[in-house]
Amino acid sequence: MIRVLIAGAFIVAGLFTLGITVIGIFRFSTMLNRIHVASKCDTMGALLVLTGLIIFSGLTVFSLKLFLVIVFLWLCNPVASHLIARAEVMTNPSLSLICDSIDLTQSEGDEIKNDNH
Repeated sequence: MIRVLIAGAFIVAGLFTLGITVIGIFRFSTMLNRIHVASKCDTMGALLVLTGLIIFSGLTVFSLKLFLVIVFLWLCNPVASHLIARAEVMTNPSLSLICDSIDLTQSEGDEIKNDNH
């Protein structure tokens, strides 16, 4: 009974986090802010829900599979969000009007030369 209550608390906390994500995605106006909210909260919400499912199922092969899904999400979600944000910075010409961004077309050596002058 206690295991079910703890698992339910994790699942409810994860669903709450995912609900906040949806509100944040609609609330923010720029693509970069939306990506930030989605990447952080999706990772945390999925972690909480999957942890609740692991607690609910006990130590089985199914819980091992869920743990592997958590590891996969923790590795892939930040990388995918970073690549999407980088593509947005490189392809959106009006982004410099909205926020400060680094010119990604320059190489790192050019940035160092420009900073020294």
